[in-house]
Order: sequence, then C-alpha cells, then structure tokens
Amino acid sequence: MVVLPAPGPLDLAPVRALLLDMDGTLVDSHRSVERSWRIWAERYGVDPEAVVAVCHGATGDETMRRFRPDLDDETIAAENAAHLAQETGDVSDVVAAAGAVDLLETCARFDVPWAVVTNADTPLARARLGAAGFDPVHLVSVDDVEVGKPDPASYRLGAERLGVPIEDCLVVEDSGTGLAAGRAAGARVAMLHRDDGDLRLNDLAELARMLEEARS
Repeated sequence: MVVLPAPGPLDLAPVRALLLDMDGTLVDSHRSVERSWRIWAERYGVDPEAVVAVCHGATGDETMRRFRPDLDDETIAAENAAHLAQETGDVSDVVAAAGAVDLLETCARFDVPWAVVTNADTPLARARLGAAGFDPVHLVSVDDVEVGKPDPASYRLGAERLGVPIEDCLVVEDSGTGLAAGRAAGARVAMLHRDDGDLRLNDLAELARMLEEARS
C-alpha cells in the first residue's frame, strides 16, 4: 500500500486524470439500486433498510454474504447473477448525477482523460451509463479484476488504461468502500457529501469549477 501524506488543501493543478465511480457519483441510480436490494432482502427475510444502508459501493455477493452468511457459494453465485440481471433491466429512472455533464465537458475542454471504475459488472455498467447519456471510452468493471473495491486493483487498472500514474489521478467517490480502494491504490480521493476524503464535494459541478480554476 502507498502511504500518502496527511490530507491538506488539495491542489488540483497536478491532477492529470480522473477515475470516477459510477453509482452515486457519475450516475444517480439510487432508486434502482435500492429497489433491487429491497426485493432481495424481503425474499431472504432480511431487514431491507439495513441492507439499503450498506449496499452502495459494495459488490452484490459481498452484501449477500454479509446478511446471509449461511448461504453456500453456489446459491450466492446464482442469486448475484439474478440480482445483476434485475438491476440491468431496471434503468427507467437512472439519470446523470448533478454536475456530471459539466464535469465531463470541462475534462474535454482541458484534455483531462477520465475513466469509470465500478463494482458493477459490464452489462449493468453499460446499461446505467447509457441511460444517463454516457458512453465512456474507458470503463473498468468488476469483470476486469479478480476482486472489486475495496481492493485497489480496479483503480490501478483504470490509471493503467489511461496511461497516467495512479498518484497523478484523482479518484471521485461517494462510498467508504470506494474511498478505501482509491487510497489503497495510491490516489487522492474526492468524496461527494462526505468529509473523510482528501476533498469534499457537494456535486460534480463544483469539481468542474475547481479543475477549470486550476488550469486557468
């Protein structure tokens, strides 16, 4: 693990690329995510609100094992596949997150490359990104790594695909799982609506303004 200095005022001038989480960060899919998990929780006799409180940012099998550790691997695999299929077909109210379009337009204007890095599988990621109006050139899904977040592999792979050292990338996240992955990878991490990252953001438009100011 790369040990980073203690967080201070974050200078965005050295940032050469962005690694963007999908759900809750680039894409507002909360209603779809929570609908699917409530259905699963009720089917398995688990408190739906407890599941919804921790499902964001985690892989499906991780969440299932957390609440039903008695289920065997075969059942978990089958349930996770069914759960992903259900989520993939439920994108009617998935939209771009606040400020997401502004941020990507700013990246294009200043030639800042970006990648989406998500714990969703590829079909689900493409479905949600498409529903929100995005077609990223670079997408790292849970299918591309042996272990999803909080393992750092996906963020390291994202930086590699962009051709930018991880320490020159800014990870943008909304979950503790993603924060742990970004920091373990060796990146600074901007957090939406949370104070535990290197930078707190109210929305992605705020980051767009900060990037523009850093390059002006």
